[in-house]
Amino acid sequence: MTAPAPAGPFAALRQQLTDAAVAFAESADALAGILAGMVDDVDRALAVPLEIFPVCHHSPASALAMVRRLREKRPRVIYLELCEDLQPLLGELRNCRLPVAVQAFASELDGHPSEWSPLSVVAPITEASAEYQAIAYALDTPGVELVLVDRSTDHVFQWLPRDRPRPDGREAETGTDADDAALHGNAVAVEIGDLRPGFAELEAYLLHHGKVRHWSEWWDQYVEQPLAAADHDTYRQVMVLIGSLFRRLRPAIPERFERDEDRERYMWTRMREHLTTSGVDPSDCLYVCGAFHAASHVEQFGLATDAPAYEISPRTGTRWHYGLIPSSHSAIEAQFGLAPGSVSIAAATWTKALTRSGLTPYRLDGQRGTRPRSRRAAGGGVTPTTGVTDRLSGFLAAPPEPGGLDEAELRGWCVDIVRLARRNGYLASTADAIAVFETAILLAGLRNRARPTPYDFADAAVTCIEKDVVPGRRDIRRLCEILLGGDRVGQVGYEALPPLARDVLDRLRPLGLDLEKRTVQRALLDLHADPRLAPCSDLLWMLRHLLPPDAVRPIMGERRLGHRSVQESWDVALGRNQRALIELGYEGVTVEQVLEQRLRRAVRGPQATAAGALAAVEDAIRLLDSPRLVDELGARAVELLAAERTVDGAPEVLRRIRRLLAHYRTTAAALPAWCEAFVTAGYAHYCTLLPTAFVDEQTGVRQVGAMLGFLFSMEGLALSLGCDRTQLELAIAQSHPETPAKVALHWAARHQLGLLPLAELRARCHGLLANPLVVPAFPQYLSGFVQALDPVPGLAPFVVELMSTAFAQLPDPILLPWLPTLITTLREHGPELVPLLVREAARTFPGSLPALDAWVPPWAATAPTPAPPVVPAGPVVSLLTDHPEAVDAVATLLGCPGQWRRHDEPTHTEVAALLTQHPDTAAAVIDLLTADPT
Repeated sequence: MTAPAPAGPFAALRQQLTDAAVAFAESADALAGILAGMVDDVDRALAVPLEIFPVCHHSPASALAMVRRLREKRPRVIYLELCEDLQPLLGELRNCRLPVAVQAFASELDGHPSEWSPLSVVAPITEASAEYQAIAYALDTPGVELVLVDRSTDHVFQWLPRDRPRPDGREAETGTDADDAALHGNAVAVEIGDLRPGFAELEAYLLHHGKVRHWSEWWDQYVEQPLAAADHDTYRQVMVLIGSLFRRLRPAIPERFERDEDRERYMWTRMREHLTTSGVDPSDCLYVCGAFHAASHVEQFGLATDAPAYEISPRTGTRWHYGLIPSSHSAIEAQFGLAPGSVSIAAATWTKALTRSGLTPYRLDGQRGTRPRSRRAAGGGVTPTTGVTDRLSGFLAAPPEPGGLDEAELRGWCVDIVRLARRNGYLASTADAIAVFETAILLAGLRNRARPTPYDFADAAVTCIEKDVVPGRRDIRRLCEILLGGDRVGQVGYEALPPLARDVLDRLRPLGLDLEKRTVQRALLDLHADPRLAPCSDLLWMLRHLLPPDAVRPIMGERRLGHRSVQESWDVALGRNQRALIELGYEGVTVEQVLEQRLRRAVRGPQATAAGALAAVEDAIRLLDSPRLVDELGARAVELLAAERTVDGAPEVLRRIRRLLAHYRTTAAALPAWCEAFVTAGYAHYCTLLPTAFVDEQTGVRQVGAMLGFLFSMEGLALSLGCDRTQLELAIAQSHPETPAKVALHWAARHQLGLLPLAELRARCHGLLANPLVVPAFPQYLSGFVQALDPVPGLAPFVVELMSTAFAQLPDPILLPWLPTLITTLREHGPELVPLLVREAARTFPGSLPALDAWVPPWAATAPTPAPPVVPAGPVVSLLTDHPEAVDAVATLLGCPGQWRRHDEPTHTEVAALLTQHPDTAAAVIDLLTADPT
């Protein structure tokens, strides 16, 4: 018995596709199931009383279809696939110049992993998008309600796995326009109408057989152009069919499936709730969603279902901030993985289609960058429906419409690209314009296209003009993008800015600059002639600390502890960094409040260090006039220093605390309490860690030198505050370094304490140079002595002497291989201390070459005393009796007291017996004394 034929408007198409699967496929059942299922999805979506309008993100065809449908249907309620908590921002779009992005931002997380901070979600909006047309219609048409039904931004991150790294958007592309491509930062993008194959093999197959290089080009060729002039029914059926195809042919990733289906359950639940509470007729509503979601299979799909309502989880305690940030075509392309220039081409296609069709798009009243439009009557009502008819069969079977070549348009492109190329350094001519024209037509023919597309034109221009050399910043493909529309950058208007951003613009108004421009502007401040500019200077220095480096950049003038320049010059580019300024407004109401919060956060975070806390103290003194905050940060620096178990930050701590002490000694009557506490705590802390740091292989010589620098330079102040010098002496005595550099530092420290005289230190160093086994490591000793110049600056003459002696005594076979090691060691471990040696050498050595011949080194007078002559051979008893004091002391130490006589006197019996019992010792002493010194 034969199965009954399927009924419905698509029965013939379903049967036709099933027969084709049986005739051409090896696995007919699988292919027939997919093809028939796609038709079923179309039938199911069109049968819902609530009209579903499938769209593709930033698609001119979708925007044109939306304009036609809105003017025809006049819906009373529009349900839009967009995060529901972003709805209050949509009215501010009228104060902006598109493209812009609606943003939700959170820096303090509650309920999300802390390592994800900060979280950011953006939804970019362009005029050539169906969602903007729906928003403009709903906001400017009386009696129309706009309802966002997608999950909230908090749920976007709730539904992500907790074990995944920080969720970021696609990395911005690098290149000439990398700044514009990075306008969204690392935000997670919310895309309406994501239509792209999730199955890599399917996308590769479509690109190969479509003879295109990128998905954006395939979509423009095979979907955008055919649907640009299609009627409403055809548009809906084709878009649902494509969404069903991509939905069915995608990798089986459970996580992705569950997240997409949860989004669909969420949206249908919100729409049902609104229909129940408002009582509006579903036929008066329009549901705008991606074509992918229009072919949904969840049980909550539609209105005639008995499935239970989806339970929506509550939001976390994370506090979200909302605002508008500028966007650009390149930023949208980078974030959504589109081909470079595709959004610009879409904008040009949108403009051209409007001109050709005569349609008037919807624009928000007062929209910046657009001309005012005449209002149309809001009447019209709902167009009566005549039932669903099969438009797919005719659309799929019809051949492409013969589109004649628009020679005027293509000729204009060719002339303009040659003009742009010549301006950018290319040797292009009229012959190249002709070559581009003919090559574009040839490429279109090879790719089975009726007429050249912008992509064909760009390929032809690259082939004919660029050749193999790019003389300037931009290549030909980038010039084609500029020619076909350019990278349009949006701007957020003053009224739509957060309070902090508006406050910044108001306070900088005395500079007389147009801060909304995206160009870099020069601001000149003469604070002596015009003291009213002092607040502007203060604000610029704070913005310098908070914003990216290129937002405000000082050209002349500086602000350090105790110093403020009288004249300043700044490069200001706040318009280019509007996104950073807006996100700064999410953190507070004024710049001072944000700066104070950041300084507190810097010293309270898990990675806070004592050096970082001292840096925060400096910033608070330089930028904020708040002694209370400085005391708070300083007290925190004391706590962090006492809690540190490593000395990695010792050089930075020493440098900053010296600067702060010098500042207070010149500007205040007495040191603050936290400074005194920091010195005493640091003295005890570094004395405790010094023995361990000397022997720890992970602690560098630079860190040990900084510890000694702190102890010796702060010693006077620390002792006056109650510290004990014995603690430092014990720390030095308990230190037993092994590496050469640390040994040299230890000798310098003992010399500073008076435990190692300079003569003995000189003798030790001469002994090192006399030992051929130590000479290769001598640069390490020198490195230690160079580091000792900070804690013991009086050693500078000795270090110059030591280096001069080494250069004078070492032979060339040893010195020449030794010099590169010396240079690299000094560069690595003491670059800022080498100038001290240079100045000392300039003071020590003669200033002219003739004076060098008669010059006598100042250390020649303090050279080591020559060794005494060798004692001639003779009885050892004679030697001992010639020095009775030393012999008596040794005898007493050994427990053999007695009186000694000279060798010509009667010999002491006990000494004679001792020498008789130990003849080997006596013989060894005689050999040692009679040995040849050479």
